[in-house]
Amino acid sequence: MTYVVTEACIKCKYMDCVEVCPVDCFYEGENMLVINPNECIDCGVCEPECPAEAILPDTESGLEKWLELNNSYSAEWPNVTRKGDQTPADADDHKGEDGKFDKYFSAEPGKGD
Repeated sequence: MTYVVTEACIKCKYMDCVEVCPVDCFYEGENMLVINPNECIDCGVCEPECPAEAILPDTESGLEKWLELNNSYSAEWPNVTRKGDQTPADADDHKGEDGKFDKYFSAEPGKGD
């Protein structure tokens, strides 16, 4: 099992999760984070820290697309270990919004640490 970041993170990117990760397995895109499934130790401390409820265990059904997305982009995007100031100013406006992948997803990397 591993944890994956899902669509709920897009345009929110609160980053509370990166502060608690003991193995620094988060990677930053322009408008979302992903988890490297090969580095994740399945501790689960990140899941309750996410205000957008975007982090789920890959054992939940229907997350195959997100597991693949996390795996591929964690190989391309920079590692992030601190919350910093990357949370968008309008994050709360997008929290709970449906269809964010099709509307907003960006494959561009974030700044990283």
